[in-house]
Amino acid sequence: MSYAEPPRSFYPIITALFTATLIISNVAASKGVSFFGDQSLALGPLQILPLNTDGAFFLFPLAYVLGDVLSEVYGFRAARRTVITGFVTLLLASACFWIVIQLPAASFYENQAALESVIGVVPRLVLAGVIAYLVGQLLNSAVLVWIKNRYGERRLWVRLISSTVVGEFADTLIFCSIAAGAIGISTAADFINYVIVGFLWKTLVEVLVMPITYRVIAILKRREPTYPEPAKVPTPA
Repeated sequence: MSYAEPPRSFYPIITALFTATLIISNVAASKGVSFFGDQSLALGPLQILPLNTDGAFFLFPLAYVLGDVLSEVYGFRAARRTVITGFVTLLLASACFWIVIQLPAASFYENQAALESVIGVVPRLVLAGVIAYLVGQLLNSAVLVWIKNRYGERRLWVRLISSTVVGEFADTLIFCSIAAGAIGISTAADFINYVIVGFLWKTLVEVLVMPITYRVIAILKRREPTYPEPAKVPTPA
């Protein structure tokens, strides 16, 4: 028997994790989340407390960590291919959710209203997610690769943080602008809170997990057979 030989690369695995993270995040984001909801703290016109976000706040930063790994190890073209794969997958998920809602409910099924209330807003969130992540991830990858092409392998932490700040800010601003109404955010103060909390949280998470990102990148550079040269585990300069 003859079979095709799958490529010996970690790239498909990272792409699969990246895409799964996006799909799960867009469903989880349909729930509005508020921390310190019984407290109120304002700084001028800005309402600081409570902290408003969505249910995907703890997961979505992983997409940017994986995006950084893809860009650093495989380059902009490979990262862009993964972003497009995620784009198509999100559209497919949105279409499937819409079809499920439109299908006639069985007489014994009592959760149609609950189903609509949970995933009925997902198409809007997917639209927000698709536009935001296309812009954010491509900016993230472009900035990281530009810095690497200019300065070489040194100072990985500079390109990780710089690309994250640019990509996450664009992503968060676009996503929140479209998704805010879908999760119940209606005032300017709550919207600004939503944007700032989301941006700072996602950026902080990437900084905190940077040692893990360093290790993963170093391992992949050593084990990918097509990477130009073995790389030692980088240390922040």
